[in-house]
Amino acid sequence: MLRPRIIPCLLIQDSGLVKTIRFKDAKYVGDPINAVKIFNEKEADELIVLDIDASVKGVEPNYKQIANLAAECRMPLCYGGGVRTPEQARKIISLGVEKVAISSAALENPQLVARIAEEVGRQSVVVVLDHKKRLLGSTQDVWTHNGTRNTKRSVLEVAVEMAELGAGEIVINSIDNDGRMKGYDVELAAKLRESVRIPITILGGGGSLEDMQSVIAKCGVVGVSAGSFFVFKGPYRAVLISYPSVQQKDDLIFSALRQR
Repeated sequence: MLRPRIIPCLLIQDSGLVKTIRFKDAKYVGDPINAVKIFNEKEADELIVLDIDASVKGVEPNYKQIANLAAECRMPLCYGGGVRTPEQARKIISLGVEKVAISSAALENPQLVARIAEEVGRQSVVVVLDHKKRLLGSTQDVWTHNGTRNTKRSVLEVAVEMAELGAGEIVINSIDNDGRMKGYDVELAAKLRESVRIPITILGGGGSLEDMQSVIAKCGVVGVSAGSFFVFKGPYRAVLISYPSVQQKDDLIFSALRQR
């Protein structure tokens, strides 16, 4: 039976673990492998790891680091960053990764989604859509290359297209909310849930278990992901990796689903 997932999202830059605010000011917070070990112990539902520089620099995925992460990880692992061909996706899956995430390459060449789905299976293809609200109006545009290039396309429109092309999951990541820990864009999450019939994950803005509960209460069985909430502690953002206990997570999900 499918159930909501609570998913830490780790950002990698220059092989180190970092955290950003609105996709800027990356702060080094430690070794990705150490973080994976802690999330293993805490029995995280799943893990998303994104290399935020690979696509911007036009470099290949770091297969050695991916292999090390996959070997250590005892939960489903989704990896993204620098993937531009079906062959790269197949190699990543062969290293022990369950899902491959693509973003800018999918926007530049939408047919790549279908080609990768044929190569590794639809269930292993995740499209990450970084989005930001337009200065005028409420439309959320998809941006690529670490939030530096505006596609001028609605995130909901692109999500529907990617699902039709063969994506097995859509992750929407709010640039405006990234690292601020002030809550998710629940309204957009609900619209996405109504628009596509494949699994979705909401990322950007999570600062408490109550924030996660609000998404599940509104959207039902979805993935709720966060970065800062799982690596920082307190008002001074001291680095301390955390994750809710099994009981906390079960209580959160049960309470949220009862509100639907």
